[in-house]
Amino acid sequence: MKLPFSGALLTAAGLLLTTAATAQQTPKTTTKPSASTSKTSTATTAGVERDLRDFSDWVNDKVDRAATTARRELPRISEEFDRQSKRIDKAVDSLTVEGKREYSTQKVRYQRWATRQDSLDASARRPATADQAQRRLLNEDVNISKARPTELSDLYFRLIETMRSDKQNWTQADWSAASAVLTRLNTRYEQVREQIPLEERLRIRTLQGEFRTLEKARDVKDVIRE
Repeated sequence: MKLPFSGALLTAAGLLLTTAATAQQTPKTTTKPSASTSKTSTATTAGVERDLRDFSDWVNDKVDRAATTARRELPRISEEFDRQSKRIDKAVDSLTVEGKREYSTQKVRYQRWATRQDSLDASARRPATADQAQRRLLNEDVNISKARPTELSDLYFRLIETMRSDKQNWTQADWSAASAVLTRLNTRYEQVREQIPLEERLRIRTLQGEFRTLEKARDVKDVIRE
């Protein structure tokens, strides 16, 4: 039996109203980040910020070191730099804009410092001028590797005395040569230390400390100029 035309229209309208009501009652599903995902992101950010603080403190300590000590430890220091920077690189996107800027600045500071240490080391190791520089710094032609225990204290003093009077006009090559002479003196000192009287050992330790103080003061001036 066919429905009249008006009846068909009423039936269709009823179906549409029923569909609309059902759609309104169906709850919408909204995807929200899980609590575990949010916690992981927060932990990553906090961790890389802590790593950055440690890295900045570490770089500050290294660039403030006296050149003599730094060059001697440079291979180990370079390994530590690689380890710390790789750790931060893995989560660098979690840093703030300021954090990324600080990280970049500290890396540049370290690279400049390390390059300078390499340059100083290469200059100090030039065999053609090493003996001449040593003779000028000590005001004496001496083979340090064969120096007698009783001579060492005076040799240290000669080096420091030259530094005190001439350091204002020294070039980078002069500081490198002085560092090389100190290294030779220290090597010989370790070989014969037990044969040196206590009073002389204390004097040598004082002169070693003065060398480091003078050198560090010069390094700080260079950093300020940069």
